[in-house]
Amino acid sequence: MRRIICYILLTLALASCGTGIESTTAVSEKQARKELAQYEGPKAVQSIRIRPDSVAMWQADKQFYVTDDEVRLIFTHSESYNTDTLHLGGHTLRYTGYDTGSVLDNQKDVTLNFTDGANTYSIRTNRTLDELHPDYTLPFMIDMDLIKQVASQIAGSDLYIKTRIWYNPTTEEMIDGRQFIKVHIDSVLPGNKVLPIKVIFTASDNQQKAMLWLSTGSSAMHSRDFDSMFARQDLHLSYPQISNENWQRITHGDVALEMTKEECRLAMGNPSSINQRPDQTGLKEYWYYDGGRFLFFQDGILKQFRK
Repeated sequence: MRRIICYILLTLALASCGTGIESTTAVSEKQARKELAQYEGPKAVQSIRIRPDSVAMWQADKQFYVTDDEVRLIFTHSESYNTDTLHLGGHTLRYTGYDTGSVLDNQKDVTLNFTDGANTYSIRTNRTLDELHPDYTLPFMIDMDLIKQVASQIAGSDLYIKTRIWYNPTTEEMIDGRQFIKVHIDSVLPGNKVLPIKVIFTASDNQQKAMLWLSTGSSAMHSRDFDSMFARQDLHLSYPQISNENWQRITHGDVALEMTKEECRLAMGNPSSINQRPDQTGLKEYWYYDGGRFLFFQDGILKQFRK
């Protein structure tokens, strides 16, 4: 009996040696980004400079574009107008100066004043002048000086766009674009209450007109800043090993069998999770994306996918 038990234990031990390396290893999104960092090419961007002024430096007649009628919510009460019936979205207000008033700690808080030519609108900041730093922004209002700064640096230039998510400049509906292609920047306009910069451009390959919105580089919307959306030179130059045929696929967000992980990452972006399973035939790896999409690699080469 003892001999039989030993034989069974030995058989199980040998079986576990044969299958132990075949277990699947789940990789988190954070680990996935680290795993994919090795494929990042050299940065081919040159940041634009956006330099807002502190409120103390604002000059009279400085202009602000109003993104939304909800701007009325931040105005102080006035007998001159009814805030419930104000419709200022799409209009431009001029800054006329500020007033100060005492607060509980005997410091002076600042009230900013604006006009549309008919009424004066006031916004109480609940801050002192020294606290109104250059990063201070007004809800539902866009500083037109910032739009002019961006326009002076990119309007009329040729750039390479990094996203396929484009928008129709007339209806603002989302359309399917191409990434990493050359575009001509036609104009820079005020955007919306979340992303204050609107960029109108023309695709160089088929003259299609489109637009997208940019942030001013705040940490909260870093994924929509200039460096994330545009490059100043052809990114294909950073990947000379990628064939013209595969690069064309990448610009449309497409993949094909036998593409490398680097090529697939460029085409579809980073996956939300990765599963790795080494076995006797090599490393098997699954990349999972939202919506049930996945890529399956054998030793770094695409063998199966669902888009």
